[in-house]
Amino acid sequence: MSSYEISLLGLVAINLLFASSLNLITGFCGQVSLGHAAFFGAGAYAGALLLKVGLPIWLAWLPAAMVAGLFGLIVGFASLRVRNDFLAITTMGVGFVFVGFVRKQHWLGAEMGVSGIPAHGLGTLGFALLCLLAALLAIGLSLYTRRSWLGFAFTAVADDEDTAQTIGIDVARYKLAAFTMGTALAGVAGAEYAQYTRFIVPDAFGFTVSISVLAMVIIGGVGSVWGVAVATIILTLMPELFRFINDYKLLIYGALLVGTMRFSPGGIAGLTERLWRMRSGGPGQRAPSLSGAAGKAQKWQNS
Repeated sequence: MSSYEISLLGLVAINLLFASSLNLITGFCGQVSLGHAAFFGAGAYAGALLLKVGLPIWLAWLPAAMVAGLFGLIVGFASLRVRNDFLAITTMGVGFVFVGFVRKQHWLGAEMGVSGIPAHGLGTLGFALLCLLAALLAIGLSLYTRRSWLGFAFTAVADDEDTAQTIGIDVARYKLAAFTMGTALAGVAGAEYAQYTRFIVPDAFGFTVSISVLAMVIIGGVGSVWGVAVATIILTLMPELFRFINDYKLLIYGALLVGTMRFSPGGIAGLTERLWRMRSGGPGQRAPSLSGAAGKAQKWQNS
């Protein structure tokens, strides 16, 4: 592999972790976030500052996750009383506030950002493999969460908060858990990104980044682990392999989002499942109902 291809592997791995973090919040728990880049940025700035004071790369990731996770927990508390469109607007506002805040902080480099981030010393391939390992661990965590009592509770909250609350599921608790887990993982992705670029500016964590990662989740299939992974790989490589696309990236992402919502609301995962049903000639497996998900969550909770 050439240095360019290895570098692309690192970028794909970072975006896989970033998209998986949003899928935990939006896909699993049904909490739409339009400001996820703020938590990505919080991890990036925390990681960059820690690396500049001499901390090794693997030690900088944990504090970055803690900073972003704490930020997510605070936002989660502030968002407990809002749902759906109001939650989306609230998180979008958080994204704008974050960018405005770092632009005014001279100790964060203000408009100039943070430069001179030390090299990791792992080599291009070593760093790419480390990021890939982190992404695979996040995917493994998502798969484990999906099949655990926590995943059943998330599904119940996503399907109907009022019904979930009625049968004894602590909706606020699981919302906060989803926000904290997802934003902590986004913080690790941000720390990786800071080390990848070795230079960060506020605009790298703006609204367009939040929309881009949301597009990966929606096009892949909201809540689908492997579908989001496939969409992330495609949407990351397209602008890099076809340079003319880069100037129209947001236009293409927007068109793909509209096409997905119009023709395949389940994204790549939903389309694949539908094609498999057509090929097998059967109705396919039905999605679990709210009562099933909530009942399993309650069973796990009481055990």
